[in-house]
Amino acid sequence: MTNFANWPSTYPDPSWFIHDRFGLFIHFGLFSVGARHEWFMTKEQIDPKEYQAKYFKNFNPDLFDATKWAQAAKDCGVKYMVFTTKHHEGFALWDSHLTDYKVTNTPFKRDFLAELLPAFRKVGIKIGLYHSLIDWHHPDFPIDGLHPMRNNETYQKSNELRQLKKYQDYLAGQVEELLTDYGKIDYIWFDFSYAHRDWGFAKGKGAFDWDSERLEALCLQLQPHILINDRLDLNRGVTTPEQFQPDKPFIKDGKSVLWEACQTMYGTWGYDRDNYEWKSSEMLLKMLIDTVAKNGNFLMNIGPNPRGEIDDKTALRLREIGDWMRLHQDAIIGCTKANYEAPLDCRYTQNANKLYLHLFSYPYRNLHLKGLAKDVSFIRLLNDGSEIFYRGFDKDEVITSTEAIIDPDDIVITLPVEKPPVLVPVIEITLKD
Repeated sequence: MTNFANWPSTYPDPSWFIHDRFGLFIHFGLFSVGARHEWFMTKEQIDPKEYQAKYFKNFNPDLFDATKWAQAAKDCGVKYMVFTTKHHEGFALWDSHLTDYKVTNTPFKRDFLAELLPAFRKVGIKIGLYHSLIDWHHPDFPIDGLHPMRNNETYQKSNELRQLKKYQDYLAGQVEELLTDYGKIDYIWFDFSYAHRDWGFAKGKGAFDWDSERLEALCLQLQPHILINDRLDLNRGVTTPEQFQPDKPFIKDGKSVLWEACQTMYGTWGYDRDNYEWKSSEMLLKMLIDTVAKNGNFLMNIGPNPRGEIDDKTALRLREIGDWMRLHQDAIIGCTKANYEAPLDCRYTQNANKLYLHLFSYPYRNLHLKGLAKDVSFIRLLNDGSEIFYRGFDKDEVITSTEAIIDPDDIVITLPVEKPPVLVPVIEITLKD
């Protein structure tokens, strides 16, 4: 087990997580019906009662087919998933015994998790559950500056009657349900802490407010193998940056950090009908590669539509990334950062004696690879397995105007002039044992 700065020895072995590298985030809930932002309840300062009356009573993903979702994820090449059991709106997507504000009381009537999780397990995808620590619907969740009713004096005054301990018990109770009633859960993804915020009339919430140590202990007691992210405000767990790509691997106190880049396909996490800030399949794929090249995992998000289907633009990206993964998954799954310096606008990943060169910009014929002269055994294009020729320094070579000048420690590979018909070409370099 690798020693990470953010992973206590009391936590389970994260080897599967490091190996699998590629996950699928799925944001789904009442906000999907609004189709404009998973935070629109608070952005538009909608009273929880009005929100419930409008969206809870009209939630009916009648076209939902768990098998189709699972197969789309499998075909894309992801190895684990993280699904929103409850977002900040407080709506439970399982048959919780602790609230009436749940999926089985909507027109849909079915337990979403009871259908979704077995379908993903059946195709070999590990299970992660997202659970919001925030709950804008619960009567004992204290009003703060993120709450939809932050500017309502009546709601602010109600803080005097709201009992945090009752909410903590409710939060722990729902986590216990999720980790008891739905089989093996590989990963729990809490969201989120904001203790540093201060609005004058209220402060943000963190480990004390969530009773985070209780939640952590509960998770490990009920599912001793489970992995936990870093958002309980306990300064441990998988580091989860979202919507940005770090420029280098995470290091803390001289040790590696276990981390996961969380990225949307467009500007928001939930279904957003009118959002046009779409990342292309190529961009998403390059983000995946870049993350693995920096020793991280990539959690790519989708937001199914209110009727429970994956929309066409999302499905296209899943298919195109899946087409690439079918040919190139060896360059992602099981890989880590390499110790070689990649050429300009390229990335290296590595698995044992296999070094993978990802060509973000396809060069003309020749590409210099530093420090590999004594290490190479064989080189091929990964998409079709065809051999790639290379040569090293030759002290007796006569240099005229057409030869490449090669440093003694380097090699030069000769590429086809025409780029292979894949989003990102990959060169597999087999190293000597």
